[in-house]
Amino acid sequence: MAEPSLLDIAERVVGWSGAGVDAEAYVAREHETEVRAYKGEVESLTAATSVGIGVRIVRDGRQGFAYAAALDGDTLRETFDEALDNSRFGSVDEFAGVAEPDGVAPASLDLYRRELADFATDDKVALAVELERATLAADPRVTGVESAEYADSIYEGAVATSRGVAAEARETGCYLAAYSLAADDGETQTGFGFSVGRRPDELSVQKAGTDAADRATRLLGAAQAPTRRLTAVLDPYVTAQLLGIVGATLSGDAVLKGRSLFADRMHDAVGAAALTLVDDATDPDAFTASPIDAEGLATRRVPLIRDGVLQAFLYDTYTARRAGVASTGSAVRGGFKGTPGVGAHALRLAPGARSQAEIVADIDDGLLVQGVTGLHSGVNAVSGDFSVGAEGLRIRDGETAEPIREVTIASTIQRLLMDVTEVGSDLEWLPMSAAGVTLAVADVTMSGS
Repeated sequence: MAEPSLLDIAERVVGWSGAGVDAEAYVAREHETEVRAYKGEVESLTAATSVGIGVRIVRDGRQGFAYAAALDGDTLRETFDEALDNSRFGSVDEFAGVAEPDGVAPASLDLYRRELADFATDDKVALAVELERATLAADPRVTGVESAEYADSIYEGAVATSRGVAAEARETGCYLAAYSLAADDGETQTGFGFSVGRRPDELSVQKAGTDAADRATRLLGAAQAPTRRLTAVLDPYVTAQLLGIVGATLSGDAVLKGRSLFADRMHDAVGAAALTLVDDATDPDAFTASPIDAEGLATRRVPLIRDGVLQAFLYDTYTARRAGVASTGSAVRGGFKGTPGVGAHALRLAPGARSQAEIVADIDDGLLVQGVTGLHSGVNAVSGDFSVGAEGLRIRDGETAEPIREVTIASTIQRLLMDVTEVGSDLEWLPMSAAGVTLAVADVTMSGS
């Protein structure tokens, strides 16, 4: 007899709910591997499989939750009963409840690759070792590799509710990441490079290694620069990090709590006309793509900013009920051990028509920002104040010039978005929930010596 699917298990559990009881079951199985190479050998290898269920009960406006890291019949029943019992102690919340079907069908996404599931551990180790070798060989000034890493994930999940939601998904993803050390005349700089895919043969050791070497070597000789106002050209990786912060301020939870700088600005111009920002987990190219959200509703393309004008916020079932709107299929959660919240799945800016080199060629006085530090501590998501450490290359008369470090770039998120002059054509998905793209921003303060 075949083993029940994860969706069968989820539907079985929510079927135990009686009159006046709403139930949600989230069942997941995930296998993750991480290999790090150092000096041609395996520095660390971790392979872990997690499986379990999270059960959420809502009764008389009170919510209870319980989870278990097993799926046998007795454990399932005990977990349901524990969640039901825990609901007795929850605070009454008129908006508490589980998701119900909203008529949006999940996109048909092909996100699972059997090739990754069949990829041998020895071959994963070989990729990490090859990545270290390729990074060292990319430039004679690369003296070491701080980390050469291969990582992957094979995920299966299902969600069912007593209100009629029943959905499942499975996805694979893998990436290579290299962190290089370059030295010259007693100075050392670091750089990183990535390659992402859904199966191993989509990964490029050469790309990840070369990018890591280039990013480190081009900063050799970097020094502080005088304080001035200039055009900042954000590297795709920096833009992706910035979008992660912007996305958090666009969540319904932040808006309802008065912790979003975009609250009460619906349909206002909040960015330059060149900016169109969407959250779209149905894009199969996104590393974090998925046909369903953490509550089992279909993910969908959510236009957040169109031509600079604010169009929408992100909502899960709970925040949507509080706001009197519909869910945008934006529920997220860290796994079966937690309850759902709201967040972005796969943020990206609509790309422009020109490459980074073409954008730089039109800038007389600027800074190509390769990396930032203190992004989360240096950005106030409520006020929008923005001040972070930065390193990169000066731009003079349309060409990259001397490397710069130990400077600070400062503005506000509001002004950064309004002062965008161009979005690059180099859209790149990274192992995170936002895509990178070159972004040119005028009139940014660079504070240095």
